Amino acid sequence: MTLPDDRASGAISPLRPQLDKEAYIALGSNLGQRETYLQDAVYQLGLIPDTEVVRVSDIYETEPIGYADQGSFLNMVAVVRTALSPSALHGGMKEIEDQLGRVRTILNGPRTVDLDLLLMDGVEIDTPVLTVPHPRMWERAFVLIPLSDVAGGQTGLAAAVAERLGVLDGKEGVILWSNFNWRSASERSAN
Repeated sequence: MTLPDDRASGAISPLRPQLDKEAYIALGSNLGQRETYLQDAVYQLGLIPDTEVVRVSDIYETEPIGYADQGSFLNMVAVVRTALSPSALHGGMKEIEDQLGRVRTILNGPRTVDLDLLLMDGVEIDTPVLTVPHPRMWERAFVLIPLSDVAGGQTGLAAAVAERLGVLDGKEGVILWSNFNWRSASERSAN
């Protein structure tokens, strides 16, 4: 994929907003071509206006939690830099779910793709539509293990994730599925 000159050189265009917030997004899929849905979702995250994907975790396979009569999930975490508010970013994420065929008929049921905003630069928000930090992220090994892949630059976050993983049950059910070369996936999706 060819980048515009200002992105390729690292210069910030005066017309381009400052991508000053970092957000952590959990992705999951358990229907159809699960890995392809994750690749497409990561690519589309980068298409949200004023948002750029900067890091992604490996992909992990996990058993479903809650509604158990469904296939195994593939899970990962992506990190984006954005100029958007949490609610605007969340709105873009819900549009991606809709574009990739997400149907909400059973709570915690099968889905082509699921995107959850986990954290966003110290933001705390609790509305009927969005809660950040995600209220159940610290209870879920399938979120914390991929989050630990991408939290290295944030020492406080990395330490909190490592501490919680040290006492959390269920880690053995989170199995490495594959490495995720998201830059290659983005380039393939753009062609």
